[in-house]
Amino acid sequence: MTADPLPVISCKGLTKSYGRRSALSGVDLAVAEGDVFGFLGPNGAGKTTTIRILLDLIRRDSGDVTLLGGDPRRDGVRLRRDIGYLPGELSMTSRRPARELLSFLAHLRGGVDRRAIESLAERFALDLDRPVRGLSKGNKQKIGLVQAFMHRPRLLILDEPTSGLDPLLQQEFLNLVREVREDGRTVFMSSHVLSEVQDVADQAAIIRAGRIVALEDMDDLRERALRTVTMAFAEPVDAQDFARLDCVRDASVEGNTLTCTVEGSPDALVKEAATRTVLSLTSEEPDLEELFFTHYNNGRGSAPQEEGSDAGA
Repeated sequence: MTADPLPVISCKGLTKSYGRRSALSGVDLAVAEGDVFGFLGPNGAGKTTTIRILLDLIRRDSGDVTLLGGDPRRDGVRLRRDIGYLPGELSMTSRRPARELLSFLAHLRGGVDRRAIESLAERFALDLDRPVRGLSKGNKQKIGLVQAFMHRPRLLILDEPTSGLDPLLQQEFLNLVREVREDGRTVFMSSHVLSEVQDVADQAAIIRAGRIVALEDMDDLRERALRTVTMAFAEPVDAQDFARLDCVRDASVEGNTLTCTVEGSPDALVKEAATRTVLSLTSEEPDLEELFFTHYNNGRGSAPQEEGSDAGA
């Protein structure tokens, strides 16, 4: 009987404190090879702390960690050859062009095909000849993405990868992640934006206040999500006609406009609305904190902020 392959990322009982404040409290994770794994949570939940420990950028207090079958503390140099990393905050002050910075980073990696850099830069509409120091946050983010992907790593660890990107480039990034998965490689990406993860991820762990509160198949998570729906009608409507639907919560009407919260499939709401003339419809996904409080903490309290440089994790 063939044994199951070792996970690409494994954490068991991971803990970390900043002074008296606990940042991680027994985090367990396992990421299979070839998966896109979403690491979801509100700011301050512990996402960046976990990622920095995975890469041995900070030291854990206790627990076991393996990456690509190795110990990131003992085997760091070897492991980094096969890892592409995008930090949550990029510090780039060079007066040199982006092309020179990326060439330097490629040289540190032992050489990267120049065509790979140029192809990624074209996909992200990055001007390689502009000095790095004068670039906007979004353009610096593009440089970070190029350097993470350019050497075709087995494992990509990406901390808030779409921060600063416009919607079109966010979609290009998601397309690139899909290509990596099709190639059998692994992506671990943190985010506080549900929509950008649910489109590409196979699984997602939800972290809150330093604890994993759920490990979800993305289809299941999508079914649980609450959405705020607003509909404008050509004629007045009665809120009770919609409040009686099983999927609808908190229905209210102002003028000819209905606002409500929808849980799960909106099919019944759409069918009820279709008996009238609908002028406009908007559907807004909730903030992840709202989703967590609704489904995992019964709406009580708020996630504490971590201390130190990881407060925005």
